[in-house]
Amino acid sequence: MRKGFRQSQAFLHTWSGLLLGWILFLVFVAGTIAFWREGLNRWMRPEIARVEQPMRVLAGSQAFLARKAPDAKSWIIPVATERSPGAQVFWVPQPKPGEEHGRRGRRGRGDTQALIGADGQVAQARETRGGDFFYRFHFDLHYMPVIWARWLVGFATMMMLVAIVSGIVTHKKIFKDFFTLRRAKGQRSWLDGHNATAVLALPFHLMITYTGLVTLMTLLMPWAVVANYTDQNTVFAALFPTANVVERTGRPAPLIDLRRIATDAERRLGAPASFIEVSDPGDAAARITISQSAHSMLSSRTPRLTYDGVTGRLVWRSPPPGAAAETAGAMVGLHAGRFAGNGGRWLYFLCGIAGTLMVASGLVLWTVKRRERLPDPTRPHFGFRLVERLNVAVIGGFPLGIACFFWANRLLPVTLGERADWEINVLLIAWAIVAVTAFVVRPARVWPALFALTGVLLVALPVYDVVATDRGLFASLAIGDMMIASIDAAISVFGIAFLLLARRVAHHRPVAKRVRRARTATASRVPEPAE
Repeated sequence: MRKGFRQSQAFLHTWSGLLLGWILFLVFVAGTIAFWREGLNRWMRPEIARVEQPMRVLAGSQAFLARKAPDAKSWIIPVATERSPGAQVFWVPQPKPGEEHGRRGRRGRGDTQALIGADGQVAQARETRGGDFFYRFHFDLHYMPVIWARWLVGFATMMMLVAIVSGIVTHKKIFKDFFTLRRAKGQRSWLDGHNATAVLALPFHLMITYTGLVTLMTLLMPWAVVANYTDQNTVFAALFPTANVVERTGRPAPLIDLRRIATDAERRLGAPASFIEVSDPGDAAARITISQSAHSMLSSRTPRLTYDGVTGRLVWRSPPPGAAAETAGAMVGLHAGRFAGNGGRWLYFLCGIAGTLMVASGLVLWTVKRRERLPDPTRPHFGFRLVERLNVAVIGGFPLGIACFFWANRLLPVTLGERADWEINVLLIAWAIVAVTAFVVRPARVWPALFALTGVLLVALPVYDVVATDRGLFASLAIGDMMIASIDAAISVFGIAFLLLARRVAHHRPVAKRVRRARTATASRVPEPAE
């Protein structure tokens, strides 16, 4: 019975990992890159100087918004840090009669946002989504409705959790096998690599998968909310309490210096501020709400303070969250890793790489394992060919698309309309070309070519930055900008890794099957018929 249970778990592990493994690979790659989201936002705008005086950026943001949108319904100002490219400020225009408050122009519209640089002025920088693209892609995907994308990612994440748990049950010697890595042994080598990357970061894999489901819990399991609340606004009021809304009076009044409010809020909170939202600026009813930085605590449900926008008097403090809200906030905080310092981010990043390799090796292992069982490996059935080609298209194509995305950021004209969208289009066009090629050309020829091209593009990027920009590796090291220098160095390391992988794959020769020898030996032991 025990053997049957383990065998059933092996079946579950194999197919739960395979059917949505390609989606999981995309999620792992994009999510791992997103741990350096803020650094990429800077790296992909080489014109932007590093922020050294956050309060100067805040003063510049207030001055700009006072000129640009003095009668707005609200302003949203992120507090700049050394990690950020500045402050990407937003404003919400006054709603028209019959229009819902706060829905128009919230985010993503060029006419209601601007980037304030380190000098406190509007930054003249190339349009790009930067690292935010990878952050959104790892749960929203692209070119499809958000609701369907999140359902797809959520279902893939549930299958990932099933694959991890069933994998632990299936591999009874998984920890012993972790210390065994046999090279050039075909299926055995792939299984050793798969086990090693799985066990190496097993706690991380369990944590990141389970907390990823928690971030989507209201979508995947809405029954508790539906059973207890009839109005969505009531749910948000319970989870995200805010100060009482004060109606606009129509009486002009100067807004207090936001630097004073931010300094007082940081003193009261005992931690840095993150976001500042000003409602009805320039009016006697103005209110200023400041949120504590998520980098300063584990939970994503950070405390907030609300001040009178004219007098600077504290009028409201967010109540302590309940046990359920605090637990959910901690789970989301663990998943995003915003609380982690540089060491913690590197740990997240390396574990994310291990997870990516685990998923990729599992997908390849499926084909390696079954190729040895095929009656004629030169003429596999349709299902085998489909999986093999999808592996090439996704595992080989998506990294190449990312390399093209970075090059598009450097080479597309700065004045190009919809430039940020075209960076993403270049990624997906390159990926589509690879996908078509994967179904036309034999995988044995495509794999090394893809890895080699990806490696060349990545290695050449830091070289280009040294030659064509003022933010190359050596310039970043000279001014102590270790975040940008680390990104250039990491891109170089990944480029070299892809080149070595291409060389390895190009020189790989399949191990000869030994099944026939065993059969021959068995046949020799069968007595010949008597004459």
